[in-house]
Amino acid sequence: ADLLVVLFLLWIKVKGLDYVIVHQRWIFVCLFLLPLSVIFDVYYYARAWLIFKMCSAPKLHDQRVRDIQRQVRDWRKQGAKTYMCTGRPGWLTVSLRVGKYKKTHKNIMINMMDILEVDTKRQVVRVEPLANMGQVTALLNSIGWTLPVLPELDDLTVGGLVMGTGIESSSHIYGLFQHICVAYELVLADGSLVRCTEEENSDLFHAVPWSCGTLGFLVAAEIKIVPAKPWVKLHYEPVRGLENICKRFTEASANKRNTFVEGLQYSLDRAVIMTGTMTDHAEPDKINKIGLHFKPWFFKHVEGYLKRDCTGVEYIPLRHYYHRHTRSIFWELQDIIPFGNNPVFRWLFGWMVPPKISLLKLTQGETIRRLYEQHHVVQDMLVPMKHLQDAITRFHKDIEVYPLWLCPFLLPPGRGMVHPKGQEEELYVDIGAYGEPKVKHFEAKASTRQLEKFVRDVHGFQMLYADVYMEREEFWEMFDGQLYHKLRDELGCKEAFPEVYDKICKSARH
Repeated sequence: ADLLVVLFLLWIKVKGLDYVIVHQRWIFVCLFLLPLSVIFDVYYYARAWLIFKMCSAPKLHDQRVRDIQRQVRDWRKQGAKTYMCTGRPGWLTVSLRVGKYKKTHKNIMINMMDILEVDTKRQVVRVEPLANMGQVTALLNSIGWTLPVLPELDDLTVGGLVMGTGIESSSHIYGLFQHICVAYELVLADGSLVRCTEEENSDLFHAVPWSCGTLGFLVAAEIKIVPAKPWVKLHYEPVRGLENICKRFTEASANKRNTFVEGLQYSLDRAVIMTGTMTDHAEPDKINKIGLHFKPWFFKHVEGYLKRDCTGVEYIPLRHYYHRHTRSIFWELQDIIPFGNNPVFRWLFGWMVPPKISLLKLTQGETIRRLYEQHHVVQDMLVPMKHLQDAITRFHKDIEVYPLWLCPFLLPPGRGMVHPKGQEEELYVDIGAYGEPKVKHFEAKASTRQLEKFVRDVHGFQMLYADVYMEREEFWEMFDGQLYHKLRDELGCKEAFPEVYDKICKSARH
């Protein structure tokens, strides 16, 4: 074994560490990142469980809020020379970018990762901003409740989903993550604490989503909860022909009897559309516990229905369904560990997968980040359902990344940054492209800008965790900045926080 280690180190020395990390990244991921990710998880789960059992979280919450207020006031006393941002390191976020603003801005430490209370009478849960989806589902499901919209990956935090956005296959009924939130508590630029809801401070309540932390620091959110049932009855339907796919997907999304609707598109004219409902009982011979570590990756399992050209029905445990794409990070893991879906690997090491996205970012280095940028797309574009066919054709022409994730959502009218064109609610679809573009002429900036223009033209939106190449004018053409700019003036945010465009656009990150 020692000899192997020596040979391995020699090989790294000869080839250079960057070469090994880029071309044989799985070695590094399997040997170091997977074990580290497991340790990380165990620590977080144990801590959350202990804190909730001892009920110390609510008592400490007010104290922690006061500490944030003190930090903001200190910043003011020292002359408010730079912008403020949260002190959470950039590599810890689930976005692929690492913002350089963390190094230049005043870091306000916000160590708040707890679930504060579950109020089943009012049907809300009150949580701190760094509580993540894995933690929230584990607790809520154990007492028979769930979030109406539960975004996919375990590590997504409430703060990120409120300040950015979040979506799930139930969004065709409930809307985006922001639409299930009933209250936000923020520390503003002057150090004051405010609570905002539809009734009180309603302008701020509407302006917070998509603002990326540029109006104040989120310290708590109240989110609707709904009763949960233990099983999801999932129906798989392979569909061929683009027009047919769009027609079936639109019908399924408009049908409110479907609790969950999702499409996985494997090529321009082949897709599987899934519709699901929650149930109390399962047919024993149709149970599939897809979350078990040795099970095939979900997107591969779904593709089987296309290959066999048959429909199917399965009963999946609720939590397994929610995190169905977690183990393979949708389909991103196949690029990092090419043999990850091999049955032998799944049986032996599947329980360690996936590596934490944050650790992948921490260890990727400049070379792999640049390479990823040029040869890899991670984008979510939100477009009106009526333009779905044009959008898929456009994605095919500009980037050609498959599978594509199709997730419908209802967008209610509003006055924040994101709302439909008219005064009526409208059905939209999130098209997620994650992977290696197959088009010959792919060039990260030019190709993404073409997509961005198409999305602007159909009154769609781009998720801001991704690489945004728009100019400032284009950005404010896509998003409604009226209320946002008004509040930045009123709340003294201009000296305290960068404008959202400056925080997320490409030039702000290098």
